[in-house]
Amino acid sequence: MKTFKFLLFVSSLAIAGGGGYVAGTRGLAPELSQFLSERAFGETVTARPVPTGRIIYYQHPDGLPEYSAKPKSASDGRPFRAVRQSEDVSFEPIKPSAVKTNAASAGGGRKILYYRNPMGLPDTSRVPKKDSMGMDYIPVYEGDEANRSVVKVSLGKLQRTGVKTATAERTVIAREVRVPGTIAFDERLTRIVSMRADSFIEDVANVTTGDLVKKGDDLFRFYSKDIAKAGAEYATELRSGGKPNPDVGGALQLRNLGVPEEAISSIAKSRAVPRSIAYLSPNDGIVLERSATTGMMAEAGDVLFRIADTSRIWVIADVPEYDVASIRKGVPATVTVRNLPGKTFKGVIDLIYPEVQTQTRTAKVRIELPNPDGLLLANMYAEVEIESGAADPVVAVPNSAVIDTGDRQIVFVDKGDGRFEPRDVSIGMRGEDKTEVTKGVDVGEKVVVSANFLLDAESNLNAALDALGNSEAQP
Repeated sequence: MKTFKFLLFVSSLAIAGGGGYVAGTRGLAPELSQFLSERAFGETVTARPVPTGRIIYYQHPDGLPEYSAKPKSASDGRPFRAVRQSEDVSFEPIKPSAVKTNAASAGGGRKILYYRNPMGLPDTSRVPKKDSMGMDYIPVYEGDEANRSVVKVSLGKLQRTGVKTATAERTVIAREVRVPGTIAFDERLTRIVSMRADSFIEDVANVTTGDLVKKGDDLFRFYSKDIAKAGAEYATELRSGGKPNPDVGGALQLRNLGVPEEAISSIAKSRAVPRSIAYLSPNDGIVLERSATTGMMAEAGDVLFRIADTSRIWVIADVPEYDVASIRKGVPATVTVRNLPGKTFKGVIDLIYPEVQTQTRTAKVRIELPNPDGLLLANMYAEVEIESGAADPVVAVPNSAVIDTGDRQIVFVDKGDGRFEPRDVSIGMRGEDKTEVTKGVDVGEKVVVSANFLLDAESNLNAALDALGNSEAQP
């Protein structure tokens, strides 16, 4: 008779609908509410063990993910349900059927090697057991030890830890190298004024070191016995009816002795050799050195003047050794000088010197700059920005994706479903925001760019635990 009344009561609840059901079960014991729910939705009632042990925490009466360490009531006044030590502690609602299915598929009939602590502590066991909170130790199956470094993270934990990923792509790595430099004269535009024969110097021009001279300006006058003799032969040839041929006879001797073309032409017109000959400036430039003095005897090869053309100058920059490989001849460079604020000068890399300085571990590179106004002076300090980078697209990942320990470089690859695999990679050039990966990552793979140090710590811990479990599992 009691059984009949109970079934009649359940039937009335099913007919009343969802609202009546909630109203009818509110206030009943959690075990009875669960029993009625299973009967109402056609599920099979299974015997449930009575929870034992001390109370670990309190859960929302409707099973919502709300927890409390102390007794608490819901918004409708119902008390939170006490979860005891013998119950499965889980902070994410999972259906019992799904748990059984996942456990069966995870095992797959494979041999269990050992059990590890569910909280990641360095504690393993050969037999199933629970920790102090009543949580079951996690089984480690045969074959899982091959992936001991793979990190598995739940979706909720991914959001809390801030793990972010980016896709490896093929792109050109570029960045700016900023280095100091020094202004220098172009060696190819520096001229030496000297005599090819012993000469007496007369009437040196009123120019000193640092003065600007123009091409064709008189520098000094000179008399040379050898030049006078060659000039007399040339004049005699012309007076005898010879034609002025610069490639034969006296004209050729004068040219070989370094006599300026203007002086040779003057002898050809006057048919006479002047007492002294004027030496003209070979180019525009700054007088860097003046050794000529009126009345001096200059031997062949003596340096009388040194003149530098400043219409084009060099910038010698010191590039660190690790940046030299990313710089190529012909790439643009921008130069700024502290003495000329607000002005920038554009040039290109003309030469990379084939040596590294022993003391500074830097290599010198040369940049050519036009200097038509003469603003850039020798030995000025300059700041150089060089555009460096790979010529062709390469596989690259964000800089933050690479964990560099000094001995190795690691990248975490997202394998999906919260699994992250650490990979050793070989890196190449580093750009402003991307790093070239020459080995270890393919185009299109997702790599972790944020919170990867947490994953690295978890991976190292898993590897250590698996190694410890394997050693304990051995007889």
